[in-house]
Amino acid sequence: MARRILIDPVTRIEGHAKITIHLDDEGNVADARFHVVEFRGFEKFCEGRPLGEMPGITPRICGICPVSHLLASAKACDAILAVNIPPAAEKLRRLMNLGQIVQSHALSFFHLSAPDFLLGWETTPATRNVFGLVAANPELARAGIRLRQFGQELIEHLGGKKIHPAWAVPGGVREPLTEAGRDAIKGRLPEAFTTARLALKLFRDVLSKHSREIQVFGNFPTLFMGLANTDGTWEHYDGFLRFVDAGGNVIADGIEPAQYREAIGEAALPDSYLKAPYHKPLGYPDGIYRVGPLARLNVCQRMGTPEADAELERFRRFGRGAVTSSFLYHYARLIEIVCSLERIQELIDDPDLLSERLRANAGVNKLVGVGASEAPRGTLFHHYEVNEDGLITKVNMIIATGQNNLAMNRTVAQIARHYLPSGNGKITEPMLNRIEAGIRAFDPCLSCSTHASGRMGLEVSVLAANGTVLDAASVD
Repeated sequence: MARRILIDPVTRIEGHAKITIHLDDEGNVADARFHVVEFRGFEKFCEGRPLGEMPGITPRICGICPVSHLLASAKACDAILAVNIPPAAEKLRRLMNLGQIVQSHALSFFHLSAPDFLLGWETTPATRNVFGLVAANPELARAGIRLRQFGQELIEHLGGKKIHPAWAVPGGVREPLTEAGRDAIKGRLPEAFTTARLALKLFRDVLSKHSREIQVFGNFPTLFMGLANTDGTWEHYDGFLRFVDAGGNVIADGIEPAQYREAIGEAALPDSYLKAPYHKPLGYPDGIYRVGPLARLNVCQRMGTPEADAELERFRRFGRGAVTSSFLYHYARLIEIVCSLERIQELIDDPDLLSERLRANAGVNKLVGVGASEAPRGTLFHHYEVNEDGLITKVNMIIATGQNNLAMNRTVAQIARHYLPSGNGKITEPMLNRIEAGIRAFDPCLSCSTHASGRMGLEVSVLAANGTVLDAASVD
């Protein structure tokens, strides 16, 4: 008799979700679904707001990645004004986005995921968390906290506060970096580099001991999508859309973000508020693709900075063409932290960062604008339509977590097939944690992807073929 397993809630993710594992008549895993069960509808209640308010409103979608929405929103507004922002404003926006990548990746690696592979999959949930990491390795935990703090303080030096800075505006930014802020950032850089290098050294050791996880935590062929420069260097703020396949072959390139609808379709699912974008030429669901750190490293040819490029070469040894294991999202995050720190170091003494020429002023010159940038979790799109008075008539946002939706479903199914004994249907703690860890590899942000508020957590259920719940787990 076919059965179903329910895991509810999934823990150590941003937001609330559950997982359903479907078994066939022989008790083998037939399918798995990652359900997002929270909804607020941010796009709808933006309608009627003045265009100029959008960069101030949309960062409130999430407290973890407000900078990502701030910048994508401002870029959509730039497009409607039909302006090229001053060079100083672009450099300042880039600097803030680098700080966002550092702080978000540090949170994901040290706080949310490291307890799994550093403390052990079999460790009791009471200690397999950031507090357990603090007890087991206080210096490492402190270093991770400090690294995230560095990114947050960089954001604060630019935007006036660490969370929800109303700093980027249509046409540019409000304020430059101050000399005091520049000096403070430079003073913290050496410590940040030390921590990033320590984390990379530590994770190389993790990789040598987790070959099974590399093989079964979301290791399958998909497309990968991200922003790219024409010269192939890693990009995080501008550029064109590029798709590569599992062999590392470029299958679509040079796509203007404003033309994203030609490349990306959005499927609505009956059992989740999370949409399922797909590569339109291949259709749904064959057009499954992944975004985020793993995708960006597959899409680019080089990082463009010495230490990150050296690490990228090591990273690519894990793939034949593209690197396809979702467990290696963690590795990709660490490489992006190093690259971001190197880019900050290159940029921090640029005199343009102190310039007062920060904004291009204009009125509504177009009725549609699309802004795209790389959020820590992947490519983010803000698509606005306005009337002649500059009032929002329609909003569409495509969030990284949604673009990884199909891949997360497949990841859960792959892990469950490996760790759930055939004909059993019982959820064990190690099996539950590995399924959750497969989701955490993507670092999903559910408040962003459904624009919702809610507590953190995930539920997992095992269901028979007739829909009977055989087992369930719920962890807050």
